[in-house]
Amino acid sequence: MRSDALATSSVFEANRARGAVRFEVHAREGATRRGALHESGSLRVRFPSPEDQGLSGVFVNTAGGVAGGDSFDIDVTAGEGSRLTLTTAAAEKVYRAPGPAAQLNIALQVGAEAHLSWLPQETILFDRARVQRRFDIALDETASLLLCEIVVFGRTAMGERMEQGEFVDRWRLRRGGRLVFAETVRLDGDIGAKLARSAIAKGGAAIGTALIVPGDEALVERIREASESFAGEVGISAWNGVAMARFCAQDAARLRADMMAVLARTGAALPRLWLN
Repeated sequence: MRSDALATSSVFEANRARGAVRFEVHAREGATRRGALHESGSLRVRFPSPEDQGLSGVFVNTAGGVAGGDSFDIDVTAGEGSRLTLTTAAAEKVYRAPGPAAQLNIALQVGAEAHLSWLPQETILFDRARVQRRFDIALDETASLLLCEIVVFGRTAMGERMEQGEFVDRWRLRRGGRLVFAETVRLDGDIGAKLARSAIAKGGAAIGTALIVPGDEALVERIREASESFAGEVGISAWNGVAMARFCAQDAARLRADMMAVLARTGAALPRLWLN
């Protein structure tokens, strides 16, 4: 490698963002309270206002987005009987990555009779973005979970589209110590052409997933009752006490509307930042 290329590579590596948040919440006297909190680098979490029972947290990335080689780690524990809702201050943007892929690692532990809602705003991938994300979720048998993620392949409203890049999304869910859900989504290379295929996204630019525990056929039927209002494609199924809804739409606005319609059927309260 030429000396100028080596110098550029060294500068690039030195400017990579690192961030980590680790905290726990506990139920005390009928309310959820924050316990120990650790923050480092450019990642922060804020708790904007106390609530009667549950607690809301908002993640803030002061780096202004995610770029190649960045690394962010989130580790959250919801203790016995607690109720916690987490979101982001804005949509997370993942920019072009000339070097290594960005790494996003999320670990969630939910104790007995506790509930966790993971409801971030969209993740937007720019052309040639590269990102690898990993979810490791551990639930007590009596815990409940609502986990929603929306991924947008380019801002179609601005005439942008992701054509090339890498997106790897690994999810592992354990309930009572037993692995009940595992999947890895991998899109790389010519992503634009792959999304155009009927069996993948049929030209859609936004995909989403909602994981609901516990989930059963009654919940599936409630959600299907709203199917006539969906602007994109939505499929939902339930198995072994877990329900999952899949979303695909031509743009983020339509998918977000579909996700909100589904969440309304679950009885979930949306974060106020989703409604602004």
